[in-house]
Amino acid sequence: MFLWALIVGLSFPAVGLMSEGLPPLFLTAIRFAIAAAAIGALVWRTPDHWPSPPGLVLYAVMGLCLAGFFGAMFWAAHQVTALSMATLYVSVPLLAYGLGRIIRVERPDGGLLAALALGAAGALWLAWAGNSGGNGSLQFSLGEAAFFLGCVASALYPVLSKWGLKRGWLSDSAALRTFWSLLAGGVLIGILGLAFEPAQALARLTFFDFLMVAYLGIFSSGVTFWLMQRGTGVLTPGAVTAYTYLVPFVSMLILFAAAPDEIGWLWLPGSVAVVLAIGLMLRRSANAPREAPAMQT
Repeated sequence: MFLWALIVGLSFPAVGLMSEGLPPLFLTAIRFAIAAAAIGALVWRTPDHWPSPPGLVLYAVMGLCLAGFFGAMFWAAHQVTALSMATLYVSVPLLAYGLGRIIRVERPDGGLLAALALGAAGALWLAWAGNSGGNGSLQFSLGEAAFFLGCVASALYPVLSKWGLKRGWLSDSAALRTFWSLLAGGVLIGILGLAFEPAQALARLTFFDFLMVAYLGIFSSGVTFWLMQRGTGVLTPGAVTAYTYLVPFVSMLILFAAAPDEIGWLWLPGSVAVVLAIGLMLRRSANAPREAPAMQT
């Protein structure tokens, strides 16, 4: 999950390097196709690789969650900063815990809820610091709102994975679960692209853009969701997504290296809150094997 956080943190600046005006739905479909092809080549010869009918429906819903998040990311890439997207993405653990409680894949846990709320508060402060320009005014544009809805979809993905695993609808293989959800999402988002986006807009796709899409497909989609599925098999959705708290620091380091003058004391309160939340989650992770060996097994 540390590796997952590093890859996700690097993906936000990578999206911002792509050309403007590219169709986000088509880009997401291509990204999913590349990721599914890379993982499919590794798992296709495994036994029982075909999902059951209920599992196929659930994979389609999970694929739409992925498509909603990545479509929002591509759409918002040139309207909000990479740091704003990274910090808003830190709301995912709290959202995952709340959604998990609703469908009963999370147990009541006041300590976990407090740590998640602290991290979410710090992330929102960092998002405000990144958009206020030091003038104290809160700016929350349409781009941030759209990306936040994408974060809700992203939070729902591990919750549905855990729900399907508990009912035996999904494969025990993390790679197979990743493959089918990416494949289903790619097909569905491609259909939406044909309905709502001009296909000729893909003519603007440069060779560099294609390399970026391939990188995001293989690493930021395929590898990261395989890692998340690995974690979902043994942890709750809230605990898995709690590693999101590491994501904004990757983007902050990139911003500091590129434009150190943009980071000032206004960032301190949010940074302290996120660091404390990370420390609490790491402490909980270290104590988890002794406190709940049955759950770990």
